[in-house]
Amino acid sequence: MSADSPHAADSTDSLTGDRTGVWLVGARGNVATMAIVGARAIAAGHTDTTGMVTEREPVSALELPPVEEFVFGGHDIDPTSLVEQAERQCERNGVPDEATLAGVRDDLTAVDERIEVGTAINCGAAVTDESQQLEESLSMRTVLDQIRDDYESFRTAHDLDRLIVVNVASTEPELPTADQYDTRDALEEALDTDDRDLPASVLYAYAAIDAGHPFVNFTPSTGNALGGVQELAADRGVPHVGRDAKTGETLVKSALAPMFAGRNLNVLSWEGHNILGNKDGLVLEDEQNAAGKLASKGDVLESILPEVGHNRVRIDYTPSLADWKTAWDYIHFEGFLNTEMTMQFTWEGSDSALAAPLVLDLVRLIAHADEYGDGGLQPHLASFFKAPLGVDEHDFSKQLHWLYDYAATHSDTEV
Repeated sequence: MSADSPHAADSTDSLTGDRTGVWLVGARGNVATMAIVGARAIAAGHTDTTGMVTEREPVSALELPPVEEFVFGGHDIDPTSLVEQAERQCERNGVPDEATLAGVRDDLTAVDERIEVGTAINCGAAVTDESQQLEESLSMRTVLDQIRDDYESFRTAHDLDRLIVVNVASTEPELPTADQYDTRDALEEALDTDDRDLPASVLYAYAAIDAGHPFVNFTPSTGNALGGVQELAADRGVPHVGRDAKTGETLVKSALAPMFAGRNLNVLSWEGHNILGNKDGLVLEDEQNAAGKLASKGDVLESILPEVGHNRVRIDYTPSLADWKTAWDYIHFEGFLNTEMTMQFTWEGSDSALAAPLVLDLVRLIAHADEYGDGGLQPHLASFFKAPLGVDEHDFSKQLHWLYDYAATHSDTEV
């Protein structure tokens, strides 16, 4: 873990005995709600750990903090309570089911009291008339101080050994001038001069990493992708990872596209059409908010199949689907003797139920990196993301083996 961390411990301490705090940015959103419900349901014995990579060999051989002991808090701009959010998901999607929700209702109420009002600077369509947010006129440094104070108050109040900050908020518009913040000095100057172009995700990431808290960017938002934030993380020795979690259609693409490359089949066109009806789908109706998401989904295919003739991805809001996301992909390819053939697949899944276990996995794995002094970017976690920072390889199988190699190396160390 970082030597600057306020909770630095002897490296021989056991992660299983640590109190791990999980601070969720966007704590009342669909993914965060499902992650909290899932963790508390596991703790109460209402569900098992299906869907969690860290519960399957060889990753389960690592010494990881138990999900049952996670202490949740967070920021949000949505005033709707966690219980109400979970009830809405239960009624509209059937996930969680009524029995599971009943078993964790009191836990959700307790977590809800730990959620603070957040900032929504440059969040675009994610901000609605009902949103509650820190005063927009506050300076960037003042907002940073407030965020940092919220982290520290939570850590102190719950006697936490470690705090992991995870961004699961709705997708922001892309930052068009990201290159101008490529160094820590440039970023610091922007903060000092109250540069109003910086988005909320950067402030959450900076505040976390500057205080020694590992950071996970589960979204396509800028966050820790800025060069200045990455330099800060390297200087502080703090682990961080992102961005844009790979949970559905792109997961299938990253596993399937290498098949066409490996068999030397010429992909003429790959058309992908996604429809979903939750708040994330609504936010992505806005072209500015959707731009980063579409780029990360498209770049995966371009990386694996650089000669692809046509590659297009669409995301459309379909209110009646609620949290059930459906993707239809049409692949037109050419084989031996110029024979043209096609493949189609349909992917339908609960968006939040696919994402939530990965949130829990990433918290456990980045806590491990922090404990054993692995600061900076975490390339072995690339398999979790569409646009993994510091990694150009998008073949899912290869990415997964990096994680397995990490697990094998570190589990040997820990025996």
